[in-house]
Amino acid sequence: MGSVGAERFKDASPTGTPEGNVVMSFSFDSYQLEEDELQGKGSQAKGVLTFMEPGIVSEEPEPQDRYHGIYFAMLLAGVGFLLPYNSFITDVDYLHHKYPGTSIVFDMSLTYILVALVAVLLNNALVELLSLHTRIAVGYLLALGPLLFVSICDVWLELFSRRQAYAINLIAVGVVAFGCTVQQSSFYGYTGLLPKRYTQGVMTGESTAGVIISLSRIFTKLLLSDEKENTVIFFFISIGMELTCFVLHLLVKRTRFVRYYTSGAHKGHPEPKGSRESGTGYRVHHDVTADDVRFENRARAQPVSPTGSLAHEAELAGSGTYMRFDVPRPKIKRSWPSFRDMLLHRYVVSRVIWAYMLSIAMTYFITLCLFPGLESEIHNCTLGEWLPILIMAIFNLSDFVGKILAALPYDWRGTHLLIYSCLRVVFIPLFIMCVYPNGSPTFGHPAWPCIFSLLMGITNGYFGSVPMILAAGKVSPEQRELAGNTMTVSYMTGLTLGSAVAYCAYSLTSASRSSCFRTETLNGSSTAGY
Repeated sequence: MGSVGAERFKDASPTGTPEGNVVMSFSFDSYQLEEDELQGKGSQAKGVLTFMEPGIVSEEPEPQDRYHGIYFAMLLAGVGFLLPYNSFITDVDYLHHKYPGTSIVFDMSLTYILVALVAVLLNNALVELLSLHTRIAVGYLLALGPLLFVSICDVWLELFSRRQAYAINLIAVGVVAFGCTVQQSSFYGYTGLLPKRYTQGVMTGESTAGVIISLSRIFTKLLLSDEKENTVIFFFISIGMELTCFVLHLLVKRTRFVRYYTSGAHKGHPEPKGSRESGTGYRVHHDVTADDVRFENRARAQPVSPTGSLAHEAELAGSGTYMRFDVPRPKIKRSWPSFRDMLLHRYVVSRVIWAYMLSIAMTYFITLCLFPGLESEIHNCTLGEWLPILIMAIFNLSDFVGKILAALPYDWRGTHLLIYSCLRVVFIPLFIMCVYPNGSPTFGHPAWPCIFSLLMGITNGYFGSVPMILAAGKVSPEQRELAGNTMTVSYMTGLTLGSAVAYCAYSLTSASRSSCFRTETLNGSSTAGY
């Protein structure tokens, strides 16, 4: 038997056996007992070597989100992937004056939703193929480009005719939809790896985007009377905020907190930095052919042998595994998962969270039947074009409140969430009665749509957030990113169906504007003709 030494572990070599096979000497590591522990055990403990799992001894402590900086960053991330679309639809007064008599808001909404559905399905398929942060970065760039192009070339310089500008705006909304949805779906998978409150933070950020954009539009319209100038400044504010969200994401993804939770996602738990190659301990080396056992004192900073080398094989064997070199080792080739495997993974996840998927789909289906399309068509002789701006601002603010309420701890059952989400269907007839019958709607006073918008916003914020927050906790840690992406598919399905149904409501509003509004439009057209 060899004595304890401080030699470095040397490269091992295969050795022949009488049977003609080739075997490798094997070794295993143990963390060195602390000197104070050895001294405290007395003379009876001397010469006894105790083996322990390295990960248990040197586990890295869980990092804390001090000052809630990571939560704030996730909130701004939610702002970032809904802010561009909100910028296009919230300047509803500008759109109505530039494209009078058209269904521009409905067209933008449907274009966004259809492209977003394709994007979320594609992102769900690519979740195993492209890295998380690559998808998020591409999403930011695709969202910023059209926003910058339309604000400069169309709103500011007016380089296009009315027909061309209409088409360009729809194309821009489509590109924004693709980028923001890939970004959004990836972020839900991203936050699924983090504690639950960060998913709630992202969803709160979505509502914060609506609140910020609504306030930005109100203040730019109040402070600047020129419609072109206030719209250009409105778009530039949105671009500045989107850039801020992008830069903040690039900084946050490098933090120790985020790396702690995301690095061990495939293993089902965060992987601590401490491992056996960085610890101080004894190496026990057993030479099979020489029947010799040697102890080696291994330094903490000793580098690990390269993968594939003989020394690395011996290190792998150190966990107690025999390495046989007479059997060819299969070559591990990284390849894309098969279509069948991808479907199977999603089927397994969907069986667990189906009620949450239907709940979030129903919530956003009802909301998109009414917002932004039908709400943008509610007018009043006294408030004029200010009424749809105020209604949308109330919705965004109350939606923000609903998402904050979603942070309150309550473990909903999936079926209960689904029932309450379905009860929101009552808002559809209520809003229809705000524009119908034509000329004299049942709820003609402007306070009614404001109250309905307030209630719909709160319930949308709450029941649109809770399913997403709870779903990730119903699956195993390695499935959480896929669960987040699957929930986003349901979310986008609800948006798509709701946006399609909204066109039925447009047929009710096309002739329902009050006579005072039609007179105002005709007078404006007559004046423009001179």
